[in-house]
Amino acid sequence: MKRVFITGASSGIGAALAAHYAAQGCTLGLLGRRADALQALAASLPDAALHRCYAVDVTDHGALRAAAESFLGYAGGCDIVIASAGISHGTITELAEDLPVFESIIATNVTATVATFSPFVAAMRAQGTPARLVGIGSVAGVRGLPGGGAYSASKAAVRVYCESLRVELRGSGIEVVTIAPGYIDTPMTKKNKYAMPFLMQPEAFAAAAARSIAQGVSYRVIPWQAGMIARTLRLLPNWLYDRAFAKAPHKARKGTT
Repeated sequence: MKRVFITGASSGIGAALAAHYAAQGCTLGLLGRRADALQALAASLPDAALHRCYAVDVTDHGALRAAAESFLGYAGGCDIVIASAGISHGTITELAEDLPVFESIIATNVTATVATFSPFVAAMRAQGTPARLVGIGSVAGVRGLPGGGAYSASKAAVRVYCESLRVELRGSGIEVVTIAPGYIDTPMTKKNKYAMPFLMQPEAFAAAAARSIAQGVSYRVIPWQAGMIARTLRLLPNWLYDRAFAKAPHKARKGTT
């Protein structure tokens, strides 16, 4: 039986992953900011009494570590940790009021990923069985998007951080997997006022992500069509990319619609 710890489990990708792993008979640690949403999710899962809920903001590193240690003690270890907590807002550099928004995105999407993994590494080393640390990136981290500097930067940072960690932990029995979602139909993307090609349902995403995690892949974009687009964009010379995306629609700023 697998033991899986998931941040950002209150909704969206995290909740979909929780439902998928619970259906496989896993014991879950579910962490999110909203206690009511976590309890409702846990109650909807098979073997609800197996799972543990932790109403914690991932930017509270002390509370996050305490939750991780509580789950390790309860489950006797952990096989998969998925750092899926994340936020997204448009930001404009020239607007001073957007600087705190930028900082909160980095704190939630990047620093909290490190804080999520940190309490599990020693325990996973000691288990002597294969384990996975999973970072959730995004295709938005492949190239910088106008008005999306904070989110694009945060997801690019997750990708590079996980790459560093993967090499750092090579040979330890802990594999580091980065999953980069395209557009997934979640509360986060419902705010977008522009076309979202290859929009994927969260249940289908969770199943595909779980397969990639089980395989121990180093990096995968889901769905694959978004991966093809990402690779193409990465190959574009800067002058052509800049011209093509200069007038791309911006993600809504915090407090706007």
